[in-house]
Amino acid sequence: MQHTRRMALAGIAATAVMAWSGIALAQDRELRIALENDVTSIDPHYHNLGPNKAVAAHFFDALIIPDARQRPTPGLALSWRALDETTWEFKLRPNVTWHDGSPFTADDVAFTIQRAPRVPNSPSSFGLYINQIVETTVVDPLTIRFRTRSAFPLMPTYMSTFGIISRKNGTDATTADYNAGKAAIGTGPYRFISFQAGERIQMERNPNYWGGAQPWARVTSRFMRNNAARVAALIAGDVDIIENLPTSDIRRIEQDRRFQVTRAVSNRIMYAFTDHLERSSPFVRDREGRPMARNPFLDLRVRQAVSKAINRQALVERVMDGAAVITGQLMPEGMFGYAPSLRVPAYDPDGARRLLAEAGFPQGFRTSIHCSNNRYVNDDRICQAIGQMLSRVGIQTEVVTQPFAPWITAASRQEYSMFFAGWGIDTAEPSSPVGSLLGTFTRELGRGASNRARYSNPEVDRLLAEALRTLDDERRSQIFIRATEIAINDVGIIPLYHQVNVWGVRQGLRHEPRTDEWSLAMSVKPAN
Repeated sequence: MQHTRRMALAGIAATAVMAWSGIALAQDRELRIALENDVTSIDPHYHNLGPNKAVAAHFFDALIIPDARQRPTPGLALSWRALDETTWEFKLRPNVTWHDGSPFTADDVAFTIQRAPRVPNSPSSFGLYINQIVETTVVDPLTIRFRTRSAFPLMPTYMSTFGIISRKNGTDATTADYNAGKAAIGTGPYRFISFQAGERIQMERNPNYWGGAQPWARVTSRFMRNNAARVAALIAGDVDIIENLPTSDIRRIEQDRRFQVTRAVSNRIMYAFTDHLERSSPFVRDREGRPMARNPFLDLRVRQAVSKAINRQALVERVMDGAAVITGQLMPEGMFGYAPSLRVPAYDPDGARRLLAEAGFPQGFRTSIHCSNNRYVNDDRICQAIGQMLSRVGIQTEVVTQPFAPWITAASRQEYSMFFAGWGIDTAEPSSPVGSLLGTFTRELGRGASNRARYSNPEVDRLLAEALRTLDDERRSQIFIRATEIAINDVGIIPLYHQVNVWGVRQGLRHEPRTDEWSLAMSVKPAN
């Protein structure tokens, strides 16, 4: 009897230990992510770049957090309202703490608004989203008000585009301090462990997160630019999820029962930029190889010829393996500000040759197209295809590809005559691409921050300013549509296609794909 009781107790104890071990094991899970694109900094305000912002979202919450379809949800702000045409009030979430245990307050938000647009040496500033604010008032620890230059209906949208930092930890902190972890103290679901540029980022669960603790005790995100290496790591079990599954491997991974493929049509517009500066364009030569005194891309007919020479459908079908949607404008169909009047330009090589002849280049000319080879899906192959298409109509095009970091630096210095790039529309409406890609570069307004070819059209600028102060949604949409029509018909940029975001995920996980391309640990959950 005594023996039986001891055995029963031992069995209960063993069961309890096993149960406890199972809980501990579940709590000790690690998620391993393979990212294609390097992160240039952990500083959440250094570079308005998708990969940087995705990583920063693990550590630094925004006032308003976009969901997987970029719909606004409460973040550090619980509610927001316009008090009048130029005043917005945000009520902040109570009982939120920073990773060091100190309380989050409205003063931290005020500090962020002051610091974010003014980070030294920023390749692409967040000023576009903040510089409309002319006065910030801390009403109380959980209430903050912003006064703007004029009516600004997009304030909630713009407040979702950057993370909030701590005054305590951010005062006098440099970008290097964030990269080293010294200042990387946020309110987000994960805490910083380490960052090795070009190698990996490691983080751990924030057990005190206001939104509830995440299922992953640790997350390691590895930078793996090589497509074959990412796929090999997934197949070998070295990682659990990879972003930008190579288009040529989609079918193979889909047919393997160990994995699943998740997709979302991207908000990212892929485009070509031609030089809009009044100068002898750096890589333009005549047929004999001599520099040309005048930039031929200043002629609308030449820009139109470039657009007509590019077979967008061939790019999507033959290079992107169908993982893209051709376009002739900025916004994907169905999104706010989509312009029904803008059709995809027809592939018309004969028409391109006629336009070149009308512009005074019957024999064409020479140029180069500069592209990254490790930033966008199939970017080097896309550029090779574009170079061949342009050469067929008489624009003899040399294709130059290089890693993203030196490429973006040179592009930002207007060192190219033509380049291929992408822009993620993180606000899910047109003010982002119109303001950043097509607005006249104006540092103090934060406008044209990514307008690296320096396109400028006063009417586009006027309509942008009008839209940004228009409270009625439908009227604002129509104003943006008109601005888009003018800029695209003027070939300010040459829209090509919207990517389809594709991830490879091991079975046993649930992944929610995002339209903004972000590969977040928060989007991955255990299947059971």
